[in-house]
Parts: sequence; C-alpha cells; structure tokens
Amino acid sequence: MEFEAKLDADYIDQAWATKSVGTKLVKSHDWAYSLDQIKSTFLNDWIMLVYRDNSASFAWWKEAGGWAIKYPSYLAYQNDTIMAREIAWQNTAIRTFAERQGLLWTNFNSSWIKEHFDMDVKVERTWPDIFVTILK
Repeated sequence: MEFEAKLDADYIDQAWATKSVGTKLVKSHDWAYSLDQIKSTFLNDWIMLVYRDNSASFAWWKEAGGWAIKYPSYLAYQNDTIMAREIAWQNTAIRTFAERQGLLWTNFNSSWIKEHFDMDVKVERTWPDIFVTILK
C-alpha cells in the first residue's frame, strides 16, 4: 500500500526493484472500487478477491492494532465510524463484482490452491469466515 491504487502497468511495476518475469501479487483495499476497470485494463491477469463480513473485518483490524498500526497509515479514515463504513463499502463493491462475474466463494485452503494454481501447498491455518474467489 505504499503506492496509490493507480491503474497503470508502468506505475504498478515501480513496486519491484527488478523487472522480472512471472507472477506478481498487487493488493490493496482500494482496488475494491476499480474491479471493473482492472478487469478491462489487465485482460490476461487474474483477480483474486478476499471477503470477510463487515463486523469480523473491523474486529480483526482492531485486534491487529487498529489506529496504532504504523504502516500502512489508516489516519485518513479519522475514526471507528468512518472506518466501519469504509469496510462496508469495500465489501459491497467486492461482493457486487463477484456476483456480476458469477464467481463462487469458498474457504482458502490447500485444496483451493491446488485447484487454481496446481500447487501442493500446506495451509497451516484456515479461517471459516474468510472466503476467496478468483477471476481468471
């Protein structure tokens, strides 16, 4: 999140010191508002979505440090009420995009990784209230 959520391949590539070939993971809460643009701009790229309901997301953020988190800074959200509203807006944007694309939600686990990435990875811990989906 050290870079603005700007849909420009050259700008996004600045996050890496070397221009290597391969898979790059670009993540930000702010992408929730640009999912349609991401899909149309990066036609060959996959979009992975992660969803956790509003109250659980807010509670996890607080447990992780909330306003005391130094990086990234959440100060722009000003207070708990605005932060909770932002989480709800982002979750709505994510769910709406997934519904329009006909995507199915499931839990993140070793089977999901095998199905989508053909890799055998042992997931040490899963959360029953966190769901993922992917648009290929």
